[in-house]
Amino acid sequence: MLSAASSVAPLAHPLPRAFFARDARVVARALLGCVLVHECATGEPRRSRIVETEAYCGPKDLACHARVGLTKRTRTLLGPEAHAYVFLVYGMHDCFNVTCLAEGEGHAVLVRAGEPTGGLEAGARLDGPGRFARAMGISRAHDGHELTRSPLYLLPPAARPARVGVSPRVGVGYAGDWAERRWRFFDADSPCVSRPPRSAIGRPR
Repeated sequence: MLSAASSVAPLAHPLPRAFFARDARVVARALLGCVLVHECATGEPRRSRIVETEAYCGPKDLACHARVGLTKRTRTLLGPEAHAYVFLVYGMHDCFNVTCLAEGEGHAVLVRAGEPTGGLEAGARLDGPGRFARAMGISRAHDGHELTRSPLYLLPPAARPARVGVSPRVGVGYAGDWAERRWRFFDADSPCVSRPPRSAIGRPR
């Protein structure tokens, strides 16, 4: 079941590059309710309303890949804003991120969950970053794609979430005190938000 804020304004234009040229914490909250569109080679475009995000804020953030500096993996992360940063975790799951702020800053937003709004198979699950990327047909082949144009782009929401939940990020316990930063944002009324175990949120206890 979709929440009341799931609809998208007709004839909406993709979010402009300036939308992403901000601190990842600002963009992470602002992305809630926005719609990601993937115009796949076959079939109807896949569309999902973003309901859960996490902010990662550059080299000083010990949970952020930018902490290791410029590598083959982090080239896109440390590149210009408004691009897809897609990486593999656990050797099996692609994760979709949006680069933010400016080139060299290493800010990005991880999209953790979405509500299907069109072009997806009945019963498709988008709760969790791996499931989200898989359902949307996103892979590392999309790494570096500019998100202001086809085939992968973001549309503004018709309405923002009525309530925004905030918590520490998931699965970054290795980052010490940085794991406790409350940089995970989610639509508190969406049934599609991920449900990670309490032990995976923030610093291990």
